[in-house]
Amino acid sequence: MAAPNKGRRQAGSPGRPGRTLALFLIAMVALTGGMFWSGHVTPRLGIDLAGGTSITLQAKNTPGKPNAINKTNMDTAVSIIERRVNGLGVSEAEVQTQGNENIIVNIPRGTNEKQAREQVGTTAQLYFRPVLTVAAGSPTKPQPSGSGSPSAAPSSSTSASTGDKAGDKAGDAGTTASPSASATSQGRAVTDALKADASPSPDASASDDKSSDKKDESPAPAPSASASSDPATAALEKKFTELDCTNKKARTEVNQSSAPKDTIVACGQNSGGEWEKYVLGPAELEGTDVDDAKGVLDQQRGMWIVTMDFTGAGTKKFQSITGKLSQQQAPMNQFAIVLDGNVVSAPSVSQTLGGSAEISGSFTQQSAQDLGNILSYGALPLTFQEQSVTTVTAALGGEQLEAGLIAGAIGLVLVIIYLVAYYRGLSAIAILSLGASGIMTYTIMSLLGPGIGFALNLPAVCGAIVAIGITADSFIVYFERIRDEIREGRTLRPAVERAWPRARRTILVSDFVSFLAAAVLFLVTVGKVQGFAFTLGLTTLLDVVVVFFFTKPVMTLLARTKFFSSGHPWSGLDPKRLGAKPPLRRARRVSAPTDPKEA
Repeated sequence: MAAPNKGRRQAGSPGRPGRTLALFLIAMVALTGGMFWSGHVTPRLGIDLAGGTSITLQAKNTPGKPNAINKTNMDTAVSIIERRVNGLGVSEAEVQTQGNENIIVNIPRGTNEKQAREQVGTTAQLYFRPVLTVAAGSPTKPQPSGSGSPSAAPSSSTSASTGDKAGDKAGDAGTTASPSASATSQGRAVTDALKADASPSPDASASDDKSSDKKDESPAPAPSASASSDPATAALEKKFTELDCTNKKARTEVNQSSAPKDTIVACGQNSGGEWEKYVLGPAELEGTDVDDAKGVLDQQRGMWIVTMDFTGAGTKKFQSITGKLSQQQAPMNQFAIVLDGNVVSAPSVSQTLGGSAEISGSFTQQSAQDLGNILSYGALPLTFQEQSVTTVTAALGGEQLEAGLIAGAIGLVLVIIYLVAYYRGLSAIAILSLGASGIMTYTIMSLLGPGIGFALNLPAVCGAIVAIGITADSFIVYFERIRDEIREGRTLRPAVERAWPRARRTILVSDFVSFLAAAVLFLVTVGKVQGFAFTLGLTTLLDVVVVFFFTKPVMTLLARTKFFSSGHPWSGLDPKRLGAKPPLRRARRVSAPTDPKEA
């Protein structure tokens, strides 16, 4: 007869239940300690339970696209807004369309609520435009002919056209010039810049610069002479001259009707925080050419910036435009990064650049990360106007939560009554396992709030209540397998071990089906239903953990006690009550006759 393999544990062997149980308890204590250490001792609640903010956005047609408001663009906007808000950690945010032109955004009350509100309606239309001219942001109105010194015009024109975003010289020069001279020079700067921008080559640009220098040497013409015969150029000159970038309303309305291929007037702040106004050429790159963007801290300069990586097509465009700009004179060697009509940065270019760029300015950590988040998820296909902002109270949700908790408590009590009446002593193991599962579920939900932004809503509470039945079902499967072994004549300790492989297969198959259903439900649904699916999937996984690492070891340890091993009538494992027919198999093997005389 072959000797048994001592290195391999035989089927039905109890193993080391004490060690398994100790590891589970250590993990449970660690999770509970982590919950208290993090300061989040309760799960984050969704808008239906904790209240929050409800924002109504109305879509507006994009300039140049009169029929842009359609189902496709509205669905795209909903998807982008949802990714933006949830990218900030405000999970369980509800974003849905209402009618043909409105989007409703419900944001649960939380630390990022204000930040999310600032981003939901931000269009994030990003364009890279060449700078044609720049001047101080204050308006300049021409005085009657004859006032002001003509000789001041060339000086002011030179300062305005050679200003740099990184410095304050242009703004200072434009501020100190006399009104009539500044208005005249700004009008001439716009005209000259438009002529230079229309030149097909750097040589032509250089020629225009020389002719412009010759003009600057001559006496300045009267203000009316600066206007071009082209009505569009004249209108652009007037808008640029009269624009007051220190006025918020003027900054907002200056580009509302412009298209990407238009030459526009825009506002921006220099490094000193002073407002400047720009004439910008047609867009050379758009936000769709940006592959990734994020806010990072520049260690060398000690300032927050936004870095951008371009797509393959965007890289080629960026190399082309920076190659052209690097051959121009200031300020026409600058390109403006325009976000929603405002210049956020206008760096100068001295050489051809590759497939990445950065936006620098007076960023804080939050503003840099916010801009990176917006650019990463893309621009909205439509412009939205905030119609209303209302505060949602949790009164109704609180009543529903209370009713749900009462229903869950009633269900739990009924389950416990059934377990006690039918399984008697075994019900203690089931109740302990339910308690362990409840503690694990609560602590993990509390930690997932600050971790991934999980928010508990009413459907999620329903999922947790349903999980009570799933968990109890696993205990019942195991207990019935043990009883089947006892009915076949085995004593408790071998019955516990032999029943486990059969029960384990059934529990795993059952939980796999439940988890698969939860996963499919989570993927194909949106909004609050996902909360139900997430909680159901989480509790199903925890059921496997509890049964394997708590229920089974506890059952093995209790099988060694006299109360359970002797088959006490209140243990739930009494052989007589279970219908087992003596003699038991172990007793029959021990008392088998071996005397040869009896044969």
